[in-house]
Amino acid sequence: MHGSARAPAAGTVLNALATGRGSAFAIDEYVHATVDLDDSGTVTGTVADAPDADTTLIEACVSAVVDAHGDGEGGHVRTETEIPMAGGLKSSSAAANATVLATLAALDVDLTRVEACRLGVDAARAAGVTVTGAFDDASASMLGGVTVTDNTRDALLDRRDRDWEVAVFVPDERAYSADADVERCERVAPTARVVEELAREGRYGEAMTVNGFAFCAALDFDTEPMVAALPEVAGVSLSGTGPSYVAVGERAAVTAARDHWNDYEGTTWLTTTQTEGARPT
Repeated sequence: MHGSARAPAAGTVLNALATGRGSAFAIDEYVHATVDLDDSGTVTGTVADAPDADTTLIEACVSAVVDAHGDGEGGHVRTETEIPMAGGLKSSSAAANATVLATLAALDVDLTRVEACRLGVDAARAAGVTVTGAFDDASASMLGGVTVTDNTRDALLDRRDRDWEVAVFVPDERAYSADADVERCERVAPTARVVEELAREGRYGEAMTVNGFAFCAALDFDTEPMVAALPEVAGVSLSGTGPSYVAVGERAAVTAARDHWNDYEGTTWLTTTQTEGARPT
C-alpha cells in the first residue's frame, strides 16, 4: 500500500488572521510525500535532510485519512521539501496536501481535491500548526492558481488562473504561524476588508501590496523589501506571517526586485506561479 504525491508552495495575497478571509497563489516549488501503509496501526514520519523536524502534522494527515477512509492502517510518511520551513511560503499546507494525496493513493480512494484539502486543514488544526486552519493557503496549494476563501467555514469563494513571474526573498530568520500575534492582526481588519474587495475583483497585485504594508506593521516586519520592489512589480507582500516576501509581475520587474533583495541577508530566487495544483506522482 504505497502512494506518493507533490504539492506546491504558495504566496500571500491576503492574510486571513485579521478577518478569517484569506487569499493565496500557488508557486512552482514543491513538497513531495511518500506514504507506505501497513497493519502496524502506528504512524511514523520523517522529513528528508531534517532529522529533528517536527513530524506531527504529516503523521496527523496520514491518521486523518486512514480514520476517514481506511481500516486502522499504520505506516510511514516521508516528505522532501524545496520550500523553506517556517518561512511564510506555506510549507505546512503543501506538506499536508502532499501527505493526504499520497495516503489516499495508497488506499486507492478517490476524493475531490477540495475534500482532500479539508482533510489536511482539519489535521493541521488538530496538530496546532495553524491559527486559522489556513484553508486559503491549503486551497491555493491543492488547486493551483489564486484562491479566495472564508477560513471560518473552509469555504472556497473564488479561484482563478493567473500567470506571473515571481521573486521570493527569504530572510535568514524564521517565523512560525502559530506564534503570530492575532490580536495585533485583528487591528488591521478594516484594511484587510479592502484587500479582500480588491482580490474578489481580480486586482491581486494591488491587494498584495496593501496587505503587505498592513501586515508588516501588524507583525513588526520591515517594509523596506517591499519599497525596494516598487513600483515596477505588479504586487509585493509579506508572505503569510513572514518572514518571506513575494513579488509578482513581468520577468524584468521581478528580476529587478530579486536584484535589490540580493543586498539583504537571506536567500532569493525567481520562479513562476503554478496553476495545476497538487497531484499524485
